[in-house]
Amino acid sequence: MRIFVDADACPVKQEIYRVADRLELEVTVVANSFLNVPADPLVTLAVVAEGIDAADDWIVDHVRENDIVITGDIPLAARSLRNGALVLGFGGKAFTHENIGDALATRGLLSDLRDRGEVSGGPAPFDKRDRSRFLQSLDSLIQQIRRDR
Repeated sequence: MRIFVDADACPVKQEIYRVADRLELEVTVVANSFLNVPADPLVTLAVVAEGIDAADDWIVDHVRENDIVITGDIPLAARSLRNGALVLGFGGKAFTHENIGDALATRGLLSDLRDRGEVSGGPAPFDKRDRSRFLQSLDSLIQQIRRDR
């Protein structure tokens, strides 16, 4: 089991590092540019080429069954699920085969509404409750994978 982090917009990298360190899990941080990561042999940084889906493509090419992908990108979540990964959003929401279709449809609808100027703004600011929810969800997901092995 490895953790892949879609890192460019990830607000919970420090939380991921702490959990991975405590549980001795490998973490691969994937970004379009250099990022500081802990000096830990279990944490690696994969810097990919510039491009809209370069980080997503790299993750999909490397993720395997029972790996965990941390992302806020719903199309990447869907692609990762197809590869057998478990996917967790930045706010702690697990993306599953059962809910990914609704998430993709909602994303498409909101994109259309934004394009027409009918909806503006972005997500609510990330707060301590979001971090706490994420940590709880990540820990639960890891324990689930370990039980199922």
